[in-house]
Amino acid sequence: MSFNIEQGLFSFDLTDYHAILGVPVDAEAKDIRKRYLAIARRLHPDSCAAESEADRQRASEYLSKLVNPAYEQLSQERNFTEHQVLLKMKGQQALRQQDTIVLVSDTARRLASTSDIDQTYRGAIRELAEQQYQSLEQTLDRIAQISELNLVYLMRKHGQADGSATRPSTRPSASGKPAARPEQPAPPPPPPTRESIVASNLRRAQEYEAKNDFASAIRELREALQLSPTSAQCHSRLGVVYLKLKQETMAKIHFNQALKLNPQDT
Repeated sequence: MSFNIEQGLFSFDLTDYHAILGVPVDAEAKDIRKRYLAIARRLHPDSCAAESEADRQRASEYLSKLVNPAYEQLSQERNFTEHQVLLKMKGQQALRQQDTIVLVSDTARRLASTSDIDQTYRGAIRELAEQQYQSLEQTLDRIAQISELNLVYLMRKHGQADGSATRPSTRPSASGKPAARPEQPAPPPPPPTRESIVASNLRRAQEYEAKNDFASAIRELREALQLSPTSAQCHSRLGVVYLKLKQETMAKIHFNQALKLNPQDT
């Protein structure tokens, strides 16, 4: 089964794990887990209520190839942190290219123009998530619509970023004495570097390749190339995966690109 989604963040060559699970891009870990368990119960062969064999097969495919990999990425702290960095980068990229983006769904267009972005966004996500895995023939369309909402939300949040920071009050306290400074929280850890994200993509791609999950390996390598288009290692690995899939033309393209970037890569 082919999962071809071209709206929202998917159009920026990013797998939108939040859209697959039907949760906001800033959802907390406990909410992501709760949503995953609800979807898994609906789709798992032991509890799936689908009447037709075709729908039961579709449910199994969605669970194993979309839902489980999405939860795997968002439930592991390191992968989650790296994905949040990618979301930020894609939101900034989309903001720069906003004149070329065409929104398909009415819901996304309303979100793009509303003054109450947070409430509108969360309400729209909830509404779509309720329907997301009910009619399995429409599931991919629901994922696409949610991803459009995620894209618009990220664009608008980045657009507001320069003016959204609040400043601490400098007024004295009621006693006339300066108010005590609140204890400063520990600084957050630095975000992962581009190089570390690419290295993680490569590591996960090799893990998927070892399991013969070549579609997931290709996805990881393509995401790595989005960040590092001149990585000979990524092109070489893609060539190997395509060769295993007997797609000789694609394999040759990436092997040639790897050699062009690094003639020593044999």
